[in-house]
Amino acid sequence: MSSEAFTTAMFLIAAIIAAGVLINAVFPVIYTLAGTISSSSHTVDERLSNDVKIVTTYANGGTKNAEIWLKNVGTARISPSDIEKADVFLGAPGNFIRLGLVVPPGTPGTNQWTYAILEDTQKNNYWDPGETLYIQAHSDRIPGTGEVVYVQFVLSTGLSRSTTFTAGT
Repeated sequence: MSSEAFTTAMFLIAAIIAAGVLINAVFPVIYTLAGTISSSSHTVDERLSNDVKIVTTYANGGTKNAEIWLKNVGTARISPSDIEKADVFLGAPGNFIRLGLVVPPGTPGTNQWTYAILEDTQKNNYWDPGETLYIQAHSDRIPGTGEVVYVQFVLSTGLSRSTTFTAGT
C-alpha cells in the first residue's frame, strides 16, 4: 500500500511541476499576443475613423499656384501635427513632386504648401469632423492651362486621397 501511495504522490508532484512549466511557457505568449491584438485593433479603429474627401481643386497654369479643399468626413479629429506630417504631391501625371510644408501662416514658395482649417468651429486648431482643410500650394510642376494636374494628399496614418483635374487660367 505504501508503494502505491508513494507512486501516486510522485505522479501528482510530476503533474503539478509539468503544469507549472506549461503555464510559465504559455502565459508570456498569450500576454504578448493580447498586446499585439490590442495594438492592431487600435490601428484598425484609427484607420476606420479617419476619412477625408477631396471637395474641389483649382490650379492656375500661368502662376503655378494650386488650391485644394478637403473635408474631414471621418469620426475622428486630426491633429495639426498629423496634418504637418502629411505629404502633398502636385504636378502633371507622371511628372509630379512632393511639396515641402511652410508652417502656417506662411506663404508657399516654389514647391511648397501651407494650410488653414476653415470654419474651425471649436477653435481648437484640430481638423474636426465636418471641417474643411484648405491647402494652398505653389509648384513649378503644374502644367499649362488646359492640361491635366495631379494632386495627392497622404496622412501619416496611411490615408491617401488623389485626383486629377484640368489647370485653369
